[in-house]
Parts: sequence; structure tokens; C-alpha cells
Amino acid sequence: MNLEKRRVWGRRQAVAALLRGAMLLATACTCSLAVFIVFYVLAKGLPDITWGLVSTAPSHIKRTIGILPDILNTVYIIVAAVTAVLPIGAGAAVYLTEYAGNKKTVEVIEYVAETLAGIPSVIYGLVGMLVFSGTFGTSLLAGALTLAVMNLPTVMRTTQESLKTVPQSYREGAFGLGAGKWRVIRTVVLPGCSDGIITGCILAVGRMLGESAALLFTAGFAHVLNGFFDGLAGSGATLTVALYVYAKERGDFETAFAIAAILMGLTLSVNILSSAVGTFFKARREA
Repeated sequence: MNLEKRRVWGRRQAVAALLRGAMLLATACTCSLAVFIVFYVLAKGLPDITWGLVSTAPSHIKRTIGILPDILNTVYIIVAAVTAVLPIGAGAAVYLTEYAGNKKTVEVIEYVAETLAGIPSVIYGLVGMLVFSGTFGTSLLAGALTLAVMNLPTVMRTTQESLKTVPQSYREGAFGLGAGKWRVIRTVVLPGCSDGIITGCILAVGRMLGESAALLFTAGFAHVLNGFFDGLAGSGATLTVALYVYAKERGDFETAFAIAAILMGLTLSVNILSSAVGTFFKARREA
């Protein structure tokens, strides 16, 4: 009997060791691939990043290349998209979590939001071209509204999960002191989950930075230097669209890799900022 138990134990140990080895191999492959992509893009792109490239507009007369309009267009479109999506997404989450009484309706809306989050971005681009570009023309505003619709489920679900982390006792204590529903939400609930809301918003910005398919249909390809409002009203290429244009249409892979390195740096910065903001607000809440 003891011999049989030892055999069974030995087989279990062998299977566990095999599974651990497989998981370590999968982890090593994943990390190696990510590190390879990051270092390859940076190695190919960083030598071609110059001050003239990032601080000037392209000139056909001087035959120079500049991506300053693309950088500004990226900033404009992200500011406009966040301005549109944050109040709508956060407001919807507050209503579903704090006000909605019909659980079945809430479940249906959550299911629809999760379904929308899984739709390919090219479909959003097609719908944005028909709806927003048909209304406002091919412009950064149409692209920003398309990005806002794309990221609405992410912001809403992130805010919902953050609201659920606030203990119910906080709400009950505020109600016991005579505060109304909206006052409780404004002074107790929202400050208690602000870290999750801000983190979700920053992650949405990271997704917007890397979006290109939807903007190809809605924002256009222009490399024109404009102010904020003029830029939103006109066509403009973001960094991701400019990368596509230089790599696919012009065959200028040096500039394309330089833009890719800049985007990689921006994405890494957004992820680091997201973690730092979450840690800061969590420590502030627990203090």
C-alpha cells in the first residue's frame, strides 16, 4: 500500500513538474517576444529621431520630413476623445451601479458593453465614416468621436468595477448622517474610487495612441500644422496613421521606425503613469 501511494505521489510530482516547466517555457517565450519587439523597434527607430523630425512640419519645397503636425494631431484627438468619453462613461457607470434598480436591465447593458468592447476597430471606423464623417466631414473631430465610442465600454466597465470596490458601509454611514443620494456619490463614493477611474481613463488613452484602423476611415491623412480648433475641424494624420503612410505608401521605413519608437515610448509612459497613479491614489486612500 505504501509503495502504491509513493508511485501515485511520484506521478503527481512528475506531472506538476512538467506543468511548471511548460508554464515557465510559455512565460519565457512571451517575455522574450515582448522584449525583442521593444528593443528591435527602439534600435531601428531611435537613431533616426532628430530634433528637426519632431519639431517641424514636412516641406515639399525643401524636401524635408517632419512629424510635428502628426504629434499635435495625436494630442488633439486624444484630448477631444477623452473629453467626450469620460463624462458619458463615468455617468453611465454611476447610474448602473448606484441608481438602476432593475438588475436584469443592468445585466443586459453590461453584456452589450462587453460585446462592443470586442468589436474590431475597423468596424468602428466604417460606422464612424458613415455617421461622424458624414456629419462633420473627414476630420479629427470625426476620428475623436469614433475613438470615444470605441472606448466607451472600457471606461464604463472600469468605472463600474471601481465603484463596486467602495464598501457599502461608507454609503450607509453617509446616509445615516442625513446626506442625500447625489451628495453621497459626490463626496464619498467617487473620491473613494478615483484611482480606478483615472487608471481606466489612462489605459483608454493608451489604446487611443495605438489606434489606426478607425482613424484611416475618419480622420484623414493630412500633415498640416493647425491650432486645436482648426485642427479638429480639418483632416489630419495621427502618429499611427503617419506610420502607415510612411511605411506602406512611401516606403520610408526609417521615418516609420522613428515614429514607431516614439509611439512605443509614449505607450510605455502611459502604462507606467497608469501604475503610478493607481499606487498614489491607493496609498492616499489608505493613509
